[in-house]
Amino acid sequence: MVSVAVGCTTRGRTIAFASTLAAFLTRAFDQIRMGAISQTNINLIGSHCGVCVGEDGPSQMALEDIAMFRSIPNCTIFYPSDAIATEHAVFLAANTRGMCFIRTSQPETAVIYNSQEMFQIGQAKVVRQGVNDKVTVIGAGVTLHEALRAAADLSQEGISIRVIDPFTIKPLDTDTIISNAKATGGRIITVEDHYREGGIGEAICAAVSREPAILIRHLAVSGVPQSGTPSQLLDMFGISARHIIAAVKRTLMN
Repeated sequence: MVSVAVGCTTRGRTIAFASTLAAFLTRAFDQIRMGAISQTNINLIGSHCGVCVGEDGPSQMALEDIAMFRSIPNCTIFYPSDAIATEHAVFLAANTRGMCFIRTSQPETAVIYNSQEMFQIGQAKVVRQGVNDKVTVIGAGVTLHEALRAAADLSQEGISIRVIDPFTIKPLDTDTIISNAKATGGRIITVEDHYREGGIGEAICAAVSREPAILIRHLAVSGVPQSGTPSQLLDMFGISARHIIAAVKRTLMN
C-alpha cells in the first residue's frame, strides 16, 4: 500500500493518502524511508494509536510511531485532537511538500475547536489559559482531553493550569511553548499516549534545552501494555487526568 502510494506521487500529478492502523506502518518502514530519500510527497494516516486502542491489545497499539516519523527527514507530523483539527491536518498535508504523517486516536472525543478556527503547520494552540496559571500542560490527541479534564478538576481546588495543543509535533511551535512556560513559572508537564523514547516529551525537551529556567515533567507510557478499556489503560499507564493532577501538585511542591 505504501509503495503504491509512493509510486502514485512520483510524477507530481497525484496527491496520495495511505491510511491504516499506525502500528501497521512500522512494517513499511523501509518503503517509508526510501520514499523520504526520493523526496516523495506521500501522506500517511495512522489511526488507533496508543493504549487508548483498549481491548484490541498491545499488538495493535502504536506506541513508537512518533519516534519513527521524527527520524524521517523532511517529514511533517500532525497530531490533531478533534474532528476540526483533523480536517485541517488533511488539507495542510495535501498542500505540503515532503512526507506527512497524521496520527489519529480511536476513542470518540469532544470537539474543541469551532469550524472557523484556522490552523498552520508549526503553530500550537493554547486551548485553556488564565492570568493565574501555575503550570503549562502539553497534551495531544486523547491526552489533550485528559489535560482539559484535569484543568477543570484542579480549578475546583483553586489551582489554575495552562493547556497547550501542539497540533504539529514536527515542526514544534517552540516559541509558544517557551513563552507560555515562562508565564507559568517555567513549569511544563508533557503527557502523551506514546512511549517516552522519541515522543512528544523528548521533542519538547530538545526544543527548550537552552532555557535553564524551564523544568519539564514527562508523563508517557512505560512497558508493554495489555488489553483493557481505554480509561483503564490511560490510568494504568499514568497518563489519565488523575495522574496529570498528581503531577501538577508534585511540580508545585518543588
